[in-house]
Amino acid sequence: MIKDFLRANSEAMLKDLSELVSYRSVFSEDEPPFGSENRKVLAAALKQMERVGLKSVNLDNYCGYGQIGAGEEIVGILAHLDVVPEGDGWDSDPYVLTQKGDKLYGRGVSDDKGAVIGVLYALKYLIESGYEFKKRVRLIVGCNEETGSRCIKHYVEKEGPITMGFTPDANFPGIFAEKGILGGTIRAKSDKIVAIKGGTVSNVVCKEVLAKIEKGSFDAKILKDYFKDNDLEYSIVDVDGYTIVDVLGKAAHASTPDLGKNAINHLFLGLYQAGLDDELVRYFYERIRLDNHGSLFGCDKLADEYSDLTMNLGVINGDADKIEISVDIRFPVTRSLAEVKEVVMKGLNYKAVSFSEDGRGANPLFFDTETPFVKALKRAYEKVTGDDKTPMECIGGGTYAKAIGNCIAFGCEFIGNDNHIHDANESLNLEDLYRQIAIYIEAIKNLCEV
Repeated sequence: MIKDFLRANSEAMLKDLSELVSYRSVFSEDEPPFGSENRKVLAAALKQMERVGLKSVNLDNYCGYGQIGAGEEIVGILAHLDVVPEGDGWDSDPYVLTQKGDKLYGRGVSDDKGAVIGVLYALKYLIESGYEFKKRVRLIVGCNEETGSRCIKHYVEKEGPITMGFTPDANFPGIFAEKGILGGTIRAKSDKIVAIKGGTVSNVVCKEVLAKIEKGSFDAKILKDYFKDNDLEYSIVDVDGYTIVDVLGKAAHASTPDLGKNAINHLFLGLYQAGLDDELVRYFYERIRLDNHGSLFGCDKLADEYSDLTMNLGVINGDADKIEISVDIRFPVTRSLAEVKEVVMKGLNYKAVSFSEDGRGANPLFFDTETPFVKALKRAYEKVTGDDKTPMECIGGGTYAKAIGNCIAFGCEFIGNDNHIHDANESLNLEDLYRQIAIYIEAIKNLCEV
């Protein structure tokens, strides 16, 4: 029956996803609270909800929801409509949904607009099947997940907490724990680097850096050999008494920096080996190098039974007098924000690094896997896939679950897939979207029975 529904609704589903993908819903200050494109994509999503039978509410353009059902308890399903910047290297227009065989391409198809459509059509199936919702079910969509989740904070202020729920913004079969997050800034000066710029956002591994350096201050051949040995694309050109160095790495999510190649790290390590006598380069070599876990200054000791600490340098910008580098740290679930902050500040140097009180930071999230609503979600995954062996995970990514309580990340990506989230050519397998919908149907029914 579900297969018949998916077949009959496939065209409409892709049309709705195409509409959401068409908006460049990157954070912007052009129109409060999160930019004009986020306002537009939110309005479009709420119209789609109304069309399938949900009652929609717009909460001041921070977020919105579609609701069905009755009762005191609320099952909340939280997904986000905002996306990270597209970056370079796409084989198709990132804001035009493109299908090649069984694969869909476009910014947000996996993170997280595809999941919005997946949950929407799961609810459509239940409505058309005559399912009796014993609780209120809300599909809550926000516009600020990638840059702080202020949208869900606003939701809680306006609507209060949910009873239980999930956010389809990670992996199946579910996430029982999320690392804490600590965001800050390294501030430094340079003796030889006249200007430098690289990266797009703090929670993405820096893919490209462009630096203007005093000519003759390093051995260009050694730097070229370093880039070649590490399989990095680069250019080194002398212009008007300066050397312009452009190095290209590989983007990845800040929670999994080892999956990328950080252009900032490689540039500084390469320059150190090439003999650049520079304050910033020396600082970098002593404390960071290519290590993504803070091992050079004691952060390896913060590891617990579930995970270790990761550190990502996402954005660099400045001139010789003032260079700033964003730092995104994900820390183990048994550690506190204050504890990690102290270790990191001491290790990176109190004078060089700062973590503002209003900056990105969140304590970890942890649920016992025997928690009733967590078990209900796992059962839904097992029923549809037949997989009862794959365990739930602890991840470094931060999701809406931290912002609302009584919620875990559940889907939308299947283990073993690489959908290039936060990178060029973000993709989604069409069959995986269909599997998501089948799982969400069972998950909603299970949560309504808890």
